[in-house]
Formats: sequence, structure tokens, C-alpha cells
Amino acid sequence: MQKQSSEVFLQRAQFKTAIRRLTFVLVFLTLIYSLTAIVYSTHVLYKVKLNYAVIIEQFGGKRTAVTNVGWHYRLPFFTKLEIEVPLMNQNLYLGGNDAPMKIISKESVALWTSALMTFKIKDLTRWGIENLSPQKLLQGDFDGIVKDTLQAQEVNNLISKREKIKETIFQALKKRPINEKGPTLEEKYGIEVVSFVLNETRFGDKLVEATEEKKRRQLIAEAENYAADQEADRIRKLYQAYLDGIKSLHLALNGSSNTVNPAILDFLSQQKWATAYEKNQTDQKTFVLHSKGETPSVTLPDPRNASLGETEK
Repeated sequence: MQKQSSEVFLQRAQFKTAIRRLTFVLVFLTLIYSLTAIVYSTHVLYKVKLNYAVIIEQFGGKRTAVTNVGWHYRLPFFTKLEIEVPLMNQNLYLGGNDAPMKIISKESVALWTSALMTFKIKDLTRWGIENLSPQKLLQGDFDGIVKDTLQAQEVNNLISKREKIKETIFQALKKRPINEKGPTLEEKYGIEVVSFVLNETRFGDKLVEATEEKKRRQLIAEAENYAADQEADRIRKLYQAYLDGIKSLHLALNGSSNTVNPAILDFLSQQKWATAYEKNQTDQKTFVLHSKGETPSVTLPDPRNASLGETEK
């Protein structure tokens, strides 16, 4: 009996010991995790990656740039981690995003355009220490220079001479001062402008439709003018042939080369009407009697008599 009681007591003791050890391990792990979270959240330990730099504000207010790759330590509450700066090529879009932006050309025509500048930070002191929120400041200056250059161009050049305008803007971003006797973008922000690209330059949808409708009407008008010119040329040729025919007939009748016998003109006029009558009256014959010195006459059978004769048959 005593032996069983001692075994039960020993088992209880072992169980309590295991519980205490497990509780100690859990508390220890919780403390380690909490300490790690505090260190991570306060950036007491921070890492500088390749092609990156970190700007630290010291206790006295001095700001320094850390560029050495690896882990670094700072005093909590006495120093402040300002910003992590990438030293690689970075993109800056016109208007802050890649969506097309509306601009007005020199002729007050609305166009949609999108552009992209690639730059690299070269001087961390100017970029992160001398400028507060340098990315926002650079965005404003970049948009201003690009818009000033684009809106000073004619609309035809914006569409057909994109290569030349792109190079003009690139040189303006690299070398042109933001203001007269002021710094350039590269001097103000400590950057190097690597490239500039015009992604898109197009008219608005309504303007495209209006332009296409205008071109369509112009093509129709040109076609009508061409047809009118062809008809006029045909009439001129027919008239000239008519005159040549009259002249040849007159000379064949031993007429004078200076004047035309009026009887010939009357004869031709009567022939014209007779031909028209022949076309409108089927199975009819036309006789034109002509004698020189008298008015030519045309004898045309009455179509009513022809109709009566057919009925009698």
C-alpha cells in the first residue's frame, strides 16, 4: 500500500515538473519573440542591401548616409531611420503613373501622351539630406519641363517627329535650368538622367472621329471634282469634234473657209431632232428634205396614224 502511494506521488511530481519546464520554455520563447519584434519594429538592427543606402538621423540632428552593405546597429530612441534609398535605375512617369495625360498643343489641340524618365541617384547628400521628400519634388519639376516642351510644339510635329521631340526633351532634362540661372535637375537632386521615352502620343477619340469624317468628305469632294473635270474635258473634245465635222463638211461642199453656209447648220440641227425622234418612236422612218437657199424641213409621220394602221391589220 505504501509502495503504491509513493509511486503515485512520484508520478505527480514528475508531471508538475514537466508542466513547469514547459511553461518556462513557452515564456522564454515569448520573451525572445517579443524582443525580436521590438528590435525589428524599431529598426535597432537594420540591413543595408546591395545597391541601396540608408539615411540615419543622429541624436544631435545630424543626418548621415550609410552605404556599407550588411547589418548595422543604431541606438533606439536616440537615432532615427529616415529612408532607404535605392541606388539603381529608377523610373519616373509623366503625371506619376503610366496612364496617358492630356496636353494642349501650340494650336490648342488636345492630345493624350505618356512619357517615362529613367534616372539614377548619384549624390545621396543632395538627394536625401538637402531635399525633403525628393521624389515628390522631382516629380513636379519633371512634369513641368516635359509639359512646357510638348505644349510648345505643333500638333503635326508631335505625331510625325516624335524622335526629334524626344531628344529635345532629354537634353532639356539634363542641361536646361529649371529656372533662369537656376540649377538643372541633375544639379538640384544629385541624380543622373539616364534616358527619356515618349510612350504614346495620340489624338482623343472624338477628334480622331472628326478627323476621319473630314478626310472622308475631302475624298468625296476630290472625287466629285475629278469627275466634273473629266466630264468638262469630254464635252470640250466633243464640241471640238463637232466643229471640225462642220468645217470638213463645209469645205467638202466647196464652201468658203471664212464663213459657213447657214443651211448646213440648219441641216445639222434638223438631223439632231430627227435622231431624237427615231430613238423615241420605234419602227418609224425619218426623212429630211433639204434644198439650198430654202429652210430645210423635216417630214415626220404621225405616230397616231401608225397606231391606227396596226389596229386595222
